Amino acid sequence: MTADVGERKQAIILHRNEDEEVAIPRAQERALRVGVVGCGYWGSKHARVLNGMRQVKNVVIIDQSARIRDSMMAPFPNAPSFPDLQSALPFIDALVVAVPAQQHAEIALEAIRHGKHVLVEKPLATSVAQAQLLIRDASRANVVLMTGHTFSFNPAVRELKRRMDRGELGDIYYVHSARLSLGLYRPDVNVVWDLAPHDISILNYLLQSTPTRVSAWGASHAFGGLEDLAIARLEYEERGVTGYIHVSWLDPDKVRRVTVVGSAKMAVYNDMIEERLRIFDRGVERQRPELPLHEQPLSYRYGDIISPHIPLAEPLAIEDTHFVDCIRNGTAPETDGWDGLSVVAVLEAIDESLRTGQAVKVDPAYGRPLLTSAGHTASG
Repeated sequence: MTADVGERKQAIILHRNEDEEVAIPRAQERALRVGVVGCGYWGSKHARVLNGMRQVKNVVIIDQSARIRDSMMAPFPNAPSFPDLQSALPFIDALVVAVPAQQHAEIALEAIRHGKHVLVEKPLATSVAQAQLLIRDASRANVVLMTGHTFSFNPAVRELKRRMDRGELGDIYYVHSARLSLGLYRPDVNVVWDLAPHDISILNYLLQSTPTRVSAWGASHAFGGLEDLAIARLEYEERGVTGYIHVSWLDPDKVRRVTVVGSAKMAVYNDMIEERLRIFDRGVERQRPELPLHEQPLSYRYGDIISPHIPLAEPLAIEDTHFVDCIRNGTAPETDGWDGLSVVAVLEAIDESLRTGQAVKVDPAYGRPLLTSAGHTASG
């Protein structure tokens, strides 16, 4: 993370329209009691990671299903378990919310209003209004609000950003992300809300910017009226870069790939292969730019391909460690509520574009707060 971004994260003020500054939560020295509500696929992973952290006193299992609570007793025999958050509140200092997305805001708000620090799995909420409410209440309660954008903590994605930031790829032409597989179909949300939060958060993180306009196309082929295929075009006006996102539940191959094309080099992050990041010294150059376009000879460069060493580290473990550190040290998360809000705003814009067939502007108020030269957010 660059120095200016680090200062921004430290100085961030969650009330954008009020004059007073809100203090970041005080440091907490004792080991934390962390609840995990929703112990399915992601919740059980969080429980495993948190259970192995010395800064965590104990993990508290919260799930309405007695069967799931019983199954969690095998790996975590000493973990307290509860059927609902209300029962667990006196026994936790912080909460990981890993229930279905429609319940994110309701459960996170209940925890926040009882003074608990909260990490919410993606997406932060299912509407901009809900995300704004979470940010406001977390600020008023003086607690940490973090969004579970796991790929922002992926060592390969971080290395890709580091190389982009130092200019190794040259001017960035475009970024393309593909997240495809056969299933799993969900009856509650379309493929955009299920898969695209990852890709939007990756593009926002790599470009350190928020899209200003979105265009999308989608189709429902095999399951009711919910789109199982979608393609979105994200315009990052501030950076002069266009992002493309392709998501599908109806593809024979499992694809998790991000391609960054620059004027000097190209890069591919592929989560499905051992060499997760590859840098290609390849490109196209115009030899005679003064000539008319149809007469310009092109030169194609095919140079070396390198695969930089990427440390073996679990992104979720890095994410959860960061969450706990933010609580204990009184610092703001890298993927805070504003990061979550910016992704939700883009998701809403994609939905509107799918519905209307038109390009949709993304309100810049839903992006990162503006900073003054002193590194503080501007009020008003």
